[in-house]
Amino acid sequence: MRHLLSVPSLLGLLGLLALSNLPGIHPAMAQDVSLVETPVFAERVASGEMPPVAERLPAEPSVAEMETLGRHGGQMRLLMGRARDIRLLVVYGYARLAKYVPDLSIQPDILKDVVVREGREFTLHLRRGHKWSDGHPFTAEDFRFYWDDIANNEEVSPIGLPAVMMISGEGPTFEVIDEVTVRYTWNRPNPYFLPSLARASPFYLYRPAHYLKQFHAAYRDSEELAGLVEEQGQRNWVALLLKRGRQYRNDNPELPTLQPWVLHTTPPAERFIFRRNPYYHRIDGNGRQLPYVDEVAIMITSARLIPAKTGAGESDLQARSLSFSDYTFLKQGETRNNFKVHLWHTAKGAHMALYPNLNISDPEWRKLFRNTDFRRALSMSTNRHEINQVIYFGLAYENNNSPLPQSPLFNAEYAKRWTKFDLQAANRILDDLGLTEYNSRGVRLLPDGRPMEIIVETAGEDSEQADVLELVHDSWMQVGIKIYTKPLQRQVLRNRVFAGTTLMSVWFGLENGIPTPGTSPAELAPTNQNQFQWPKWGQYYQTNGKAGEPIDMAIPRRLASLNESWVIAEDDDTRREIWEEMLDLYTDQVFSIGLISGVRQPVVVSNRLHNVPSDGIYNWDPGAHFGMYQPDTFWFDDMSETVVSGN
Repeated sequence: MRHLLSVPSLLGLLGLLALSNLPGIHPAMAQDVSLVETPVFAERVASGEMPPVAERLPAEPSVAEMETLGRHGGQMRLLMGRARDIRLLVVYGYARLAKYVPDLSIQPDILKDVVVREGREFTLHLRRGHKWSDGHPFTAEDFRFYWDDIANNEEVSPIGLPAVMMISGEGPTFEVIDEVTVRYTWNRPNPYFLPSLARASPFYLYRPAHYLKQFHAAYRDSEELAGLVEEQGQRNWVALLLKRGRQYRNDNPELPTLQPWVLHTTPPAERFIFRRNPYYHRIDGNGRQLPYVDEVAIMITSARLIPAKTGAGESDLQARSLSFSDYTFLKQGETRNNFKVHLWHTAKGAHMALYPNLNISDPEWRKLFRNTDFRRALSMSTNRHEINQVIYFGLAYENNNSPLPQSPLFNAEYAKRWTKFDLQAANRILDDLGLTEYNSRGVRLLPDGRPMEIIVETAGEDSEQADVLELVHDSWMQVGIKIYTKPLQRQVLRNRVFAGTTLMSVWFGLENGIPTPGTSPAELAPTNQNQFQWPKWGQYYQTNGKAGEPIDMAIPRRLASLNESWVIAEDDDTRREIWEEMLDLYTDQVFSIGLISGVRQPVVVSNRLHNVPSDGIYNWDPGAHFGMYQPDTFWFDDMSETVVSGN
């Protein structure tokens, strides 16, 4: 029997769901559908330049379910704040080996199906006849190439297998069963494996081997490869291979893809064009190959201008760089510029949170940030009610960084812990810590005499963070702590946090604010370098101890141990107990200071664009922003206003 696990049952290693019962995937249905040639390709098909649609599709294409069947054509315009944000079309396009659907189960997508045995053996069945965007077959060889020549090549992957493939320090056994079947087998259950394939930024188990072999030392004459390395300005063949093969970065027009749209603009540019993938694996119920939209145009502009440009009707689908504070302005432009503003739910544990860096290199601040009472005092000095009323019209939750009320793991006590605005108690805690000296401006002094001035570093992509931090500044000054806001480019911010240079940063809270007992609790433990409160501990975990620093605090060490216990837990009751202990510790210790949660996300949709939900969840993981709602099924009812280049 063929099976795929839903998120709760997958991660809990409970019962399996039969593929025939899964909504949205109907392999048998494809056999009864008469295929319709895509109009934009008709001339090329007629001339013999391109094979007809029946030869471009897999033998058993995926058949998409959707609200209304649409038609081909049109250009969908998006606005992005940075050229590197073109990677988001990989997020929105959301073609994955397996993917999340709106009920947050995981279903096969690129894969025909997945057979899971005992939660530790995963047999992946590809769609026979599936092709890369350049028409080359997508087969088990693409998985073997990644396994042998990238993941297990010491030059390409010097730190070994990715963390998601390591369970109790051991990787899987990999087998090629036949041309369209591969298998990964661990000695113990791996509850991370399928979710990693469905992420917004997915774990790529495969590479287009036919394209990348030309950059690999095992497949190319050494002199030829050396010349290519020099020509491309790379330091060695490994750097060249990695640069040319970045599937998620989506910045190489020559790199074959399985996504619905293919890049046709060579960076750098201010306008990027993506055209439909002729070999995309999905069709609608009328036999039309998806995506419906022929082109996606991404215009690069200042993130600060995106709300104004969106309000002027310059985007057909926009949420990126829009915030709740833009809602009133955007509503005013609905009738004039032919769009609708929806308010989607967000699913992060906190819409905004502060992260004191426990790995900061400054010894005085590191000592303070590692003091639980100090972190509690900072949280109690934050006037969340004021933030909610002034910025969010009282519509948000005044909670910390923890599961939302929609989660079965929601605990009101944990959500409110250390969130009460109590300046008297906060001042008393700070005094008890010996921070009793002030300078002439009313700012407390560190033990070494420096003023307690905290630079809060941000990605600087919208004014909302600055507005919230201004309110935090005012309330923290009442306990003698002054903050400054320093906007940086996103990658610069990350690099400074990783290096231990950033004192405190502001970022989103828990990515998944609606977890179940079967959802991984890894976000509550040091497991990832991108956890800004303990980046070096997270890096140590991710690299199997080859980089970063080992955990040297008792409670974070306990959280890491509990996370490992969750991996091997055998029933949901045990997993729930682990979650509850981790949430208890995490919220009591205030490792991140959640400022507000449950904030709605404005989503602007052209009135000509159909199949976009009016009410949805706008979230990174799970969700991939728009990805979970199948943008390849979005369609225009009137293409007269768009220009599509076709070839």
